Formats: sequence, C-alpha cells, structure tokens
Amino acid sequence: MPIDVETGADIGTINDIVRTLFGESAQTVDIVILLTILTLLPSILMMLTGFTRIIIVLSFIRQALGMQQTPPNQVLIGLALFLTFFVMQPVFSRVYDEAYIPFTEGQLTQEEFIEGAMGPIRLFMTEQVHKSDMDFFTKMANEQSDDLESIPNSVLIPAFITSEIKQAMFIGFIIYLPFIVIDMIVASTLMSMGMMMLPPAMISLPFKVLLFVLVDGWQLIIGSLVQSFY
Repeated sequence: MPIDVETGADIGTINDIVRTLFGESAQTVDIVILLTILTLLPSILMMLTGFTRIIIVLSFIRQALGMQQTPPNQVLIGLALFLTFFVMQPVFSRVYDEAYIPFTEGQLTQEEFIEGAMGPIRLFMTEQVHKSDMDFFTKMANEQSDDLESIPNSVLIPAFITSEIKQAMFIGFIIYLPFIVIDMIVASTLMSMGMMMLPPAMISLPFKVLLFVLVDGWQLIIGSLVQSFY
C-alpha cells in the first residue's frame, strides 16, 4: 500500500477516512441537521410553542404574591415545560404522524420533511397570532398577502411571539388585580392605625398566600392558561 513520503501516512487509510466522512453525503447532512436542531432546540421551543406565554404568566403569579424566589426558577421552568408539552401534544402528534414517520420510511425528502413538520406548527401559530401583530410585521416586510398560508415564517414567527407576550401580559394584569386590592387594604389599615413604619408587604404576604390557596389558585391559573390556547 502506498505511503506518503512527506508525512509517512498511509494514503489508502486517508482515502478511506475521507470516503467515510464525505462519501455518504446524506448521512453527513443528517448529522449536521440533527446537531443544528439540538443546538437551536431551546429557541425553537420558545419561539414556536406556547412556552413564552406560560412562563411569563407563571412569573407574574410569583411577583403578584410578593415572593421573589418561591417557587424557584427551576420549578417554574419545569412546570412551564410540561404545560407546553400538554398544550402542544396534538401539534406534536400531527408532526410525528404526518412528517416524521413518512421521512423515516423514505417517503419524504428532507425539504418535504421540514415543510411537513412546519405545517401543524404554522397552523397553531396562525390560530394564536393577533391580526394587528400580523398586519404590522406584514407591512414591515412589504408582504401583500391576505392568505395566511402564503405568509413566510420570517413574518409569522415574530408576529406570533409578540402576540404571545401581549396575551401573557394581559393575563398577568388580571392576576395582579386581587392582590393589589389586598395590598391597598393592608396599607390603609396600617396607616389608619398609625403603624406607618411597618412594611405593608410583610403583613399582606400571608393574606395573599392564604387567598391563593383557598381559591385553589394554581388550578385556576393553569386551567385558564390551557383554555386560552383554545
């Protein structure tokens, strides 16, 4: 077998390695795509699902209660992830049945697989996006199309994220209202008693937690969140 004089390397072995790495182009592309998807998975999860709305609302609950570290961030993120999977389960099932299985069976190319996987996700986003946000980004991108199916992802995704943030803040505002009432009542009571040096938040916190537990606040909030997607 020939030897490279300068490097002493086995030329046949080098050719085998090159053939192994680049000869199977389809497998190489598959690996690159898989690594890219895994790298962008957190961003995809936040951009294309209901995770953004859920985590913002859960953060509003913690702020409204006046507890900065309870529940901790790990608990809120874990709960938001499982709620996201619960809400997105029909969408993920359609992606699996309509795109992944045909792709693994060789019925779809990579381009057709990506297009087929984006179909159910685009349908979910178009059902949640606000018309005002869609019109704004469509105008910014100079897109003149009234058909949602022809709107590119570069317009649909930012419109969807903006709508999710807007919807989450509206829900958070509603959540804040009863707790603000409790804070006002406690502050007025302390002021009338001449106890102006005592922080109202210290007194109102137990009452807000008690109210939240008595009305089964977590069930109400989670139920409202899930129903907001339908």
